[in-house]
Amino acid sequence: MTAILKNAAELALMRESGRLLARVFAMLDRQSLAGLSTLAVNDLVERYIVDELHARPASKGQYGFAFVLNSSINQVVCHGVPDAGEIIRDGDIVNLDITLEKDGFIADSSKTYLVDDVAPAARRLVRVAQEAMWKGIAQVRPGARLGDVGAAIDRHAKQHGYSVVRDFCGHGIGREMHEAPEVLNYGRPGTGAVLREGMTFTVEPMVNQGTRKVTTRDDGWTVETGDRKLSAQFEHTVAVTATGVEVLTLREGEPVPKEIR
Repeated sequence: MTAILKNAAELALMRESGRLLARVFAMLDRQSLAGLSTLAVNDLVERYIVDELHARPASKGQYGFAFVLNSSINQVVCHGVPDAGEIIRDGDIVNLDITLEKDGFIADSSKTYLVDDVAPAARRLVRVAQEAMWKGIAQVRPGARLGDVGAAIDRHAKQHGYSVVRDFCGHGIGREMHEAPEVLNYGRPGTGAVLREGMTFTVEPMVNQGTRKVTTRDDGWTVETGDRKLSAQFEHTVAVTATGVEVLTLREGEPVPKEIR
């Protein structure tokens, strides 16, 4: 499949979807997650998207998924299913992965939250995962290649003694949640598809404390680390511009590395 290049009007609509999704995370930043069930967080986000932002939670109903977000705690890598019996506790790390559609275009982003008194080793993992995302985003510009993005992510994780999950990756996004191209979190510099102005895709590394191997629970959705060690993920939707990259889901006040600004 060929990546769908967005024109200026389409990018403006994607920028608005990204702006609204950033507001969802800003709302979550103000919440105390400890003691809430992951289903309660799901319901909170759904009400905010629908009632406050007048948008659509794009994940609900996609591929038969019944919820508006994925909630992935501690050893869960991705696709965690919200549950009334799953309580977020002090010391947890929890990734919340949310999509939003407005006026026909979708934005996708995730953040791993530190819940109150988190152990230093877990904090370090979360920090490195976020840094790895930015290392990948910093490679995005016209004429670069997707292998440059993946190689930068993988290199940063490995330098800190971690592994990068290879079973899942970033993806093109626009009118559909998943479009071409696949954006791998590993690779070789100078290889892969050439980036072109108007391409829009997600950068979303999943970084594990131990093995990169994963398993899927019997629910068919929830993916865990093979060794039950911790995993952390961050994700932004980006656009390739004439001169570099625009982060469409950037949150207000979010620190951006100087090489991207």
